[in-house]
Amino acid sequence: MTDFLLLATIFLVAGVISVPIASRLGLGSVLGYLIAGIAISPLLGALGVDVIEVQHFAEFGVVMMLFLVGLELQPKSLWEMRGQLLGLGGGQIVLTALAVMAIAMALGQPWQISLAIGMVLALSSTAIVLQTLGEKGLMRSDGGQGSFSVLLMQDIAVIPMLAFLPLLAMPELLDAGMEAAGHGAEAAGHAAEGDHGDGGDHGPSMSLVAGLNGWQTALVNLAAIAAVLGIGSLLTGPLFRFISAANLRELFTAAALMLVIGIALLMSLVGLSPALGTFLAGVVLANSPYRHELESDIDPFRGLLLGLFFMTVGASINFGLLWENIVIVLAMTLGLIVLKAVILMALAFIFRIRGADKYLMALGLAQAGEFGFVLLSFTVAGGIIPAEVSEMLLLVVALSMLLTPGLFILYDRVIAPRFVASEEREADDMPGDGKIIIAGAGRMGGLIDRILRAAGHSTTMIDYNSRRLQIMERFAIKTYFGDARRPDLLNAAGIAEADILIVAIDDRDGINQIVEYATSTFPNLHVIARAVDRDHVYDLWFAGCRDIIRETYDSSLRMGRSAFEAMGESRDTAEAMIAAFNEHDQEAMLAIAEVHQPGVAPHENEAYVSRVLELQGDWQAALAMRINQIRSGGSGAA
Repeated sequence: MTDFLLLATIFLVAGVISVPIASRLGLGSVLGYLIAGIAISPLLGALGVDVIEVQHFAEFGVVMMLFLVGLELQPKSLWEMRGQLLGLGGGQIVLTALAVMAIAMALGQPWQISLAIGMVLALSSTAIVLQTLGEKGLMRSDGGQGSFSVLLMQDIAVIPMLAFLPLLAMPELLDAGMEAAGHGAEAAGHAAEGDHGDGGDHGPSMSLVAGLNGWQTALVNLAAIAAVLGIGSLLTGPLFRFISAANLRELFTAAALMLVIGIALLMSLVGLSPALGTFLAGVVLANSPYRHELESDIDPFRGLLLGLFFMTVGASINFGLLWENIVIVLAMTLGLIVLKAVILMALAFIFRIRGADKYLMALGLAQAGEFGFVLLSFTVAGGIIPAEVSEMLLLVVALSMLLTPGLFILYDRVIAPRFVASEEREADDMPGDGKIIIAGAGRMGGLIDRILRAAGHSTTMIDYNSRRLQIMERFAIKTYFGDARRPDLLNAAGIAEADILIVAIDDRDGINQIVEYATSTFPNLHVIARAVDRDHVYDLWFAGCRDIIRETYDSSLRMGRSAFEAMGESRDTAEAMIAAFNEHDQEAMLAIAEVHQPGVAPHENEAYVSRVLELQGDWQAALAMRINQIRSGGSGAA
């Protein structure tokens, strides 16, 4: 227990110190984590920590990340991406593998080793690229979508790669590889199951496909994928409705983890990539009303595990071997980056990715990937790549990943600014409709949603009442389940890109909480807030909201207008009288808002009481005179 706590403390302290510093310097969180790993590497070595073992555990963050990516991707959108998946993603893998193979052969390596090296280095870092694109808000750009297509295709390609690589084994390397691999042989078993980040078990493991022939394995794989799709589309709704009845947030977190870990386990048992399985589950759940709640529950675990993974990458660099071969390793690393960038630039031209986006994709995907660590161990144990070559390649993989944040900084500070002017001109042609988030699907929120949708606007309506959500589903009204008071859920719903936030929940404290967070964090966001009474208006005004609607105020005005009409006033006269009252009331509220003190009852606020008494007489007299003038004019007109 003490060893675990010591190790956890070391990683947490390193991350907490280095990441804020790196972020403040504009280097990004990924580079901060990598630097933290490098800094603690000597300490981990002195303590005898198996960094690779920790890295395999942390790779589960990639599984969680792809689940969250799937939640953001509608099945229809995935089908529309098929051209980029096969053409852009497939082309990058094939061209990079062949180019690296040709270079390795030119340097004297046999074709089998050269092809294996090409396949290993063709992959890019899903963890670093998606994390950085998400932080910078570039996932929805053409370059971000192209990068995602390539990374997804690489995850899919891992499965046939693992099946093909053993065919390249060389008998003279097999015995030496089994002896030299050591720990890597265990990682090879981990990789042979198609495991891309399950945090796996490196000892003897269970398998549902052991001893099966090819077609039987294929049937089991198809059955597992069908099970994932079935669970996502049929069982998650009833499951989460059952859990929500308990009104315990921690149960939702447990259920979300159970879903992701269970699917990853199933994929591992049938020899498929857990990352690919959870991604498919995320796509199936993209239309689920529980999507945002799942995202907000999983995201903290994803962030912590990815941070741990990046630190292990920095800590795993063999600096002794690096200094001995510094020129060769740097040349190989820079050569790989340039080669992959050139190939990606050519593919970007073919697939019409223009402007800064082509540089974003080319620089972002120019590194080797985290799966290279496991795959290289697998090739050594399988007698495919010599151990001494593998050690050099491990340095190339780690160093290329370490340089990737620098490539993104190059894009941000040098390349992207050159395209700003043209991108701003293009933005003039974009549609003006923005994203609208409605917090609360009750009496007010539901009606607001209907009004906006009738005008053709798209909304994201969030509500934490599972029963209400179930009823609305029966009437085909789209609502997302979640607690809008949680900042992480609002961020998952896209508040950073939204134009309007409408706070319509039936909870005074909850409304205050949401408004305070939104107005302080997103000052350019237009917030429309529901106020439960007159005093609540002052609280919301003090919190920074300037578009406040009292929940019964407008209906009271309408009832007052109806009362005037029932007493014989014309419709126009009644509306003018109500408008006069509304105008005077707003003026009085603005005057009183200046002396309001949040948390102090109005009758205990001396300044508040004095201002009300001061205005009351003059206000009543002025309003009565105005209404009489309207009534006289209206009667005469009638």
